[in-house]
Amino acid sequence: MDRSQVNEILKEGDAFFRKHGFILPPYAYWSPERIRGAEAETIRERGLGWDITDYGQGRFDEMGLFLFTTRNGLQSDLDAGRGMVYAEKIMISRENQLSPMHRHIVKTEDIINRGGGALIIELFNSAPDGSVDREAEITVQCDGVPVTLQAGGHLRLDPGASVTLVPGDWHAFWAEGGDCLIGEVSTVNDDRTDNIFEMEIGRFSDITEDVDPVHLLVSDY
Repeated sequence: MDRSQVNEILKEGDAFFRKHGFILPPYAYWSPERIRGAEAETIRERGLGWDITDYGQGRFDEMGLFLFTTRNGLQSDLDAGRGMVYAEKIMISRENQLSPMHRHIVKTEDIINRGGGALIIELFNSAPDGSVDREAEITVQCDGVPVTLQAGGHLRLDPGASVTLVPGDWHAFWAEGGDCLIGEVSTVNDDRTDNIFEMEIGRFSDITEDVDPVHLLVSDY
């Protein structure tokens, strides 16, 4: 992706957040110089901030996701079972924009439709070797109610609805009927090591620096 494209997506995403009444924390608007400074050490360490990915495929409108991590603990907290053992993100999935099939090793997450279009989640169980099980049913909790789907079933989350996904639950998602504002509440998040994709793709984008960044991305840290 070109940095100029990233800058435009940041502007559009921030406007979408505000349209739905979600205001980002103050450090979201810090300059690149300030984010690189000592004051922002914890922000960088915990991977807080802007995150735009096309999964290294160069076609963001078709395959991509807009994210902002608002809070995040450390793996050491999770290992100790105390301290900041949680994380929170706000995301935008554009209409028909795919976030490809993946699972997590450690993270349990609630995915919440915060507004806009419907969020469609395709779901599979894991086979014993960790690969996608294309035969077994999968049961997930949707706002405290168990829902069972056939392998590859599509779960529809309308605004206000959520699903809990545990490690090993394979999932891909996209928005239908308009762009979707997505909340994520989870255990500690580590996007560097805890995303296992079915396809041979990367978690972060390759950025071509055609202009200066308006704000740094988590991947710039």
